[in-house]
Amino acid sequence: MVNIIVQLSKYLMILMITVYTYLCFSIFGYYDPDKKKRCLRKQNVLMFVMHLTAFLVMYLEKKDTKILALYLMQVTLLGGTILLYSFIYPKVSRLVVNNMCMLLSIGFIMITRLNYDKAAKQYLIAAAGIVLCLVIPIIIRKVRFLSEWRILYGIVGIVSLAVVVVVGRVSYGAMLGFTVAGINIQPSELVKIVFVFFVASSFKRSTEFKDLVVTTVVAAFHVLILVVSKDLGAALIIFVVYLVMLYVATHQPLYILAGLGAGSLGAVAAYHLFTHVKTRVNVWRDPFGTYDNGGYQVAQSLFAIGTGGWFGAGLYQGQPDTIPVSAEDFIFSAISEEMGLIYAMCLILICVSCYVMFLNIAMQMKEQFYKLVALGLGTVYAFQVFLTIGGVTKFIPSTGVTLPLVSYGGSSLLATMMLFAVIQGLYILRQDEGENNARKKQRKTGYERQQVEELY
Repeated sequence: MVNIIVQLSKYLMILMITVYTYLCFSIFGYYDPDKKKRCLRKQNVLMFVMHLTAFLVMYLEKKDTKILALYLMQVTLLGGTILLYSFIYPKVSRLVVNNMCMLLSIGFIMITRLNYDKAAKQYLIAAAGIVLCLVIPIIIRKVRFLSEWRILYGIVGIVSLAVVVVVGRVSYGAMLGFTVAGINIQPSELVKIVFVFFVASSFKRSTEFKDLVVTTVVAAFHVLILVVSKDLGAALIIFVVYLVMLYVATHQPLYILAGLGAGSLGAVAAYHLFTHVKTRVNVWRDPFGTYDNGGYQVAQSLFAIGTGGWFGAGLYQGQPDTIPVSAEDFIFSAISEEMGLIYAMCLILICVSCYVMFLNIAMQMKEQFYKLVALGLGTVYAFQVFLTIGGVTKFIPSTGVTLPLVSYGGSSLLATMMLFAVIQGLYILRQDEGENNARKKQRKTGYERQQVEELY
């Protein structure tokens, strides 16, 4: 009986996430506010039913009441997040809130299936993150001098990364973070956000060549420190984000070409200087030929994805535990094996819809600083998704970065939730600007009408 329920549940969850994904994009074609609200409510229903279905299956498989307790806490958190955002910020982007909660729920499901203790920790971090994220939009909305803290952003970013070089612990060949009171802190995750603010404030101040040189030098320091600590995934993200923001701010293709040239030389140098980089490249070339020499992880990832097929094996019917760090860097492989490729592709499309929304917000912002912040954060998010999924599918060499909001990891989860909160703040700010412009236009129209009436 349980096996029948498991098999039926996987098709039901695939159907629900497919419909949810369709609504993510169809909502852009709705101009009627009531239709948008109905669409968003449908997404909420689909998310909660899918979450319930998955946990029901996990309970039937494990017969552990702790799973039910964790489910109740998770559903309270997800529901509370949606309600609090809507209550505190009536102008909030509900689509961004829904997608954030949907990605969190997918992560909750898979991490709970892989490791209950990690899922419990992930829940606590997410709960703390939600409290923090409810404050950030107020800061973005009310504090009007964020663009003036250029030097502070630069100092905070460089010092935070430098601390890791001094006191950081080595993990998987790189110094990623350090431990304080039993809590692992990875500063590079938060520095990604601070770095975007630094670049945006610098380009808002000036895009003259001499000022660009100074900004580029500071950005290069960020990348250099990350290279020294061997956190090459974060270094690559910061490098790409800087190039994108530089091009948008200056519209100079030569700067991009120069950056790509420097990046290519840096990649060749990293290949020859760092053993783990050379290993990852060799694994990328032939994971099965290097199975006993670093290729085991990628090979198992590919086995998992292939074994799952289009519809997946079903929860607890696969072997995602055979993939090293399956709850962190390789969670996409675990999802593909047990939930199926259709489910995994929908997950990718949900991430794409987030990026589309981020770009939409960036294009609507009038002030250059906020426009660049939205673009930079969107690039951070999208490129990290690309690196994660590209690495586990052997499209590119593995970089050791996590899938935002889905993978297990405290610093990564907090940083991504803060990123989404900043985007929400920018969206609300844009809504305020639209309302102010409408009121000004209305007053101007009223004044002109009064002048005409006085003439006659």
